Amino acid sequence: MKLTPEERRKIYEEEKARLEAKEQLEEEKRRTAPAGTVNLTPNITGVLCYLGVWVTGIIFFILEQKNKWIRFHAAQSIVVFGGLGIITAIFHWIPFIGWAITVIIWIIGVILWLVLMSKAYNGELYKLPLAGDIAEMMVGLVINIPESPGPVPSEPPTPPKRPRKAAAAAAPPPTARAAKECKIPDEYTKDSRERRIPLSVAGIVWNVILLVVFNWLNQYIAYYTYDSAAKTWSWNSFFTSDINAWLPVLNAALAIAIIGNIILIFINHKIIREAIHVFMNGFGLAAVINLLVIFPFNFNVIPDADAAGWTTMGVRGALIFIAVCIGISLIVRVIKFLVNVIHAAIK
Repeated sequence: MKLTPEERRKIYEEEKARLEAKEQLEEEKRRTAPAGTVNLTPNITGVLCYLGVWVTGIIFFILEQKNKWIRFHAAQSIVVFGGLGIITAIFHWIPFIGWAITVIIWIIGVILWLVLMSKAYNGELYKLPLAGDIAEMMVGLVINIPESPGPVPSEPPTPPKRPRKAAAAAAPPPTARAAKECKIPDEYTKDSRERRIPLSVAGIVWNVILLVVFNWLNQYIAYYTYDSAAKTWSWNSFFTSDINAWLPVLNAALAIAIIGNIILIFINHKIIREAIHVFMNGFGLAAVINLLVIFPFNFNVIPDADAAGWTTMGVRGALIFIAVCIGISLIVRVIKFLVNVIHAAIK
């Protein structure tokens, strides 16, 4: 059956209106989507939360501070795979049946890993029993109706009929809209830089203080005793001569940190900024690990043997904690560096 010109024009107008409605829905979805710290789409970030199990869960839970959908997936990754890791470690030491239970847990973990990544990629706020409740408490999110960055429906609702000229007039010109949207990042960048400069200055001052103390004043970090008869103070340094083997590594890390913070005051480029943080954290981690290995401390100068033992244990524990914190910070900085590089390449 041959269509008349009027019928063809009507079909054309209906199809055009359907496509315009779909574009409007996509634009509305992008506009109303929760703002995220990470410059990736929410479903991709959700997949990354599970990709490295609890490790990437911790990274994105720390890195993402705005989008609760992403934070929920990161928290659930920490709870699920961190819990499975602890359970596996416990059963691993049980004779006979421990290995069988460990294999079962690994199989369950792989299944959950694939399912959760699939759900996150499809934009679903998939909540596991118990683990999802704990993740909700971690995020401060109450899930009633799933909030999702999922795909746009394939069949959009019929748009209201209105004159085409009026619709065109209602939307601002693309150049004007782009100019308006460009103002926010500039203001945010300026505000962020104003906050970063005092932090960089404080970092320079702190690293200079550490440089002076450990190179020229380390002998005064000691156990002090007072001789009441002679009315004089004496001290026994907590450091041994092994500190001289650690100082070159420390001085390199402090020099990198001082130079890096000076550059951060003047450079505002995201990729360069993150690369500098990666270098600073990497050298800082190397210095702390080297200190743990050499351990140039002698707390036996403390008269109380129990106090000396507890001090040694406390210092070791503190150094391990600092190393873990710097290591996590290093991983986060590397992720941010790669995200910024990918984002710049996509643009």
